[in-house]
Amino acid sequence: MLLFTIGIWAFNPICIGQSLDLAKMKNQIEAVLDSSKGDFAVAFKDLKTGKHISINGSQIFHAASTMKVPVMMEVFLQIHQGKFKLTDSILIKNNFKSIVDSSMFTLDATNDSDPELYKLIGTKQPLIILLERMIDMSSNLATNLIIDLVGAQEVNNTMKKLGVKNLKVLRGVEDQKAFDMGLNNVTTADDQVILYEKLAKGKFVNKAISRQMIDILSKQKHNEIIPAQLPANILVAHKTGSITGVEHDGGIIFLPDGHKYILILLSKNLPNQNEGISTLANISKLVYDRISR
Repeated sequence: MLLFTIGIWAFNPICIGQSLDLAKMKNQIEAVLDSSKGDFAVAFKDLKTGKHISINGSQIFHAASTMKVPVMMEVFLQIHQGKFKLTDSILIKNNFKSIVDSSMFTLDATNDSDPELYKLIGTKQPLIILLERMIDMSSNLATNLIIDLVGAQEVNNTMKKLGVKNLKVLRGVEDQKAFDMGLNNVTTADDQVILYEKLAKGKFVNKAISRQMIDILSKQKHNEIIPAQLPANILVAHKTGSITGVEHDGGIIFLPDGHKYILILLSKNLPNQNEGISTLANISKLVYDRISR
């Protein structure tokens, strides 16, 4: 069953989104989801009007690679605090400690969307390069190296200060012992809205740092969901996530006239990954069509 809530804040009657009918858009989204197999969550926020839709927005999902956004945010916060710099060199290694018992594990390059980074093991690379590979190429190896640098608990502490309720980053990628014990990174659509709104409004650390993260997100190489059916001139700063039965995408959509909105699309228990991707891409197009008219 789909749960639905609508919040409207700071409504400006002369703004571009004044004709947006949230109830109608919700009904259209719900119709798409009702005809699709799997469990879904959708969250939308118009950043001009404050109009907001949340469908199963507080339902918890495995975060998959969407957890790389809060990790990136923690990196930039610690840079601002003077702990290190983007130009600092990081040793590329492939051995990590399980959060269960500190036993060592390695990542499989064939399961990573960025296998080229494994060729650099034993060398040092600038932190900014690892950040870009973590977000834009969804590199798992870069992710684990960065989590080792900043600390998963520090990420969670920062998330709490931002007001997220259920998003948690417990560990890096491919910690099988943790996975077997149900110790997974989790997220909700509503929590992701909070993060992207901070970035979109320049309120995470400061405007310059928020802008830098948006620039990284806008170079995303995995574009099968939110941007897939949108016009080529639409900028989308976003991060996807995918594991078996799960497809996610979330980010900020920038329209040419300056209008922008946040869209979070989460799924789980998908019997067919490609159908799940198609469903979410259709919802993105539906939202864009309603917003841009």
